Amino acid sequence: MLFEPELIQGILIKRYKRFLADISLADGKKITAHCPNSGRMTGCADPGSVVFVSPASNPKRKLQYTWELTKLAKNNWIGVNTMRTNRIVEEALRNQKILELDSGLSLQREVNYGKNSRIDFLLTESNATKIYLEVKNVSLVENGTALFPDAVTKRGQKHLKELIGVVESGNRGVMFYLVNRQDAAVFQPADHIDPNYARLLRQAKKSGVEIFVYQTEADNHSISLGKSLVFNI
Repeated sequence: MLFEPELIQGILIKRYKRFLADISLADGKKITAHCPNSGRMTGCADPGSVVFVSPASNPKRKLQYTWELTKLAKNNWIGVNTMRTNRIVEEALRNQKILELDSGLSLQREVNYGKNSRIDFLLTESNATKIYLEVKNVSLVENGTALFPDAVTKRGQKHLKELIGVVESGNRGVMFYLVNRQDAAVFQPADHIDPNYARLLRQAKKSGVEIFVYQTEADNHSISLGKSLVFNI
């Protein structure tokens, strides 16, 4: 996925009210950008960090910039804009870059299922088996381990229960974790943050829910699906 138009570099002054970020651009201009990320962003939003923003295409938009990336090191780019997460996965699905899935799958987005839930992607195999695939963005890394969630998530717990039901009904359920940075070597649930989610994830795995974990590849020109990661669940 290309960043078009080209991203603009700056230095983060502060993030506040969850969805706002003050940034100093390279030319000295100070802006307030939209932060499309509702998470805690631990380690991703430290004042003084190098960040990249995209300019808005609509001149009437209140905030004319969107925070896209944080650069921690030469080859460690964090995708901040979680609105792109499902698009990255969809691009990978359509280009058959997810090794655990066969080619030729039909794809639907945001399909109702379970109890008042929507699955991110509903895939259908040639034999009519349905694959319910839920995507989660991962931005928290501690000592080389990617962790999810970064805060207690009742919604995430509900999704795991729904996927267990999918498998029990004879279809495939997949929890897809997109680690949106490059400094992790392994993934595991964040027991110390949300022990109930961690317990449910392990229960889901034992029930037959499949776990996919992939990292992104990114720079200030593009972001896309990279390699798969091992997980400890």
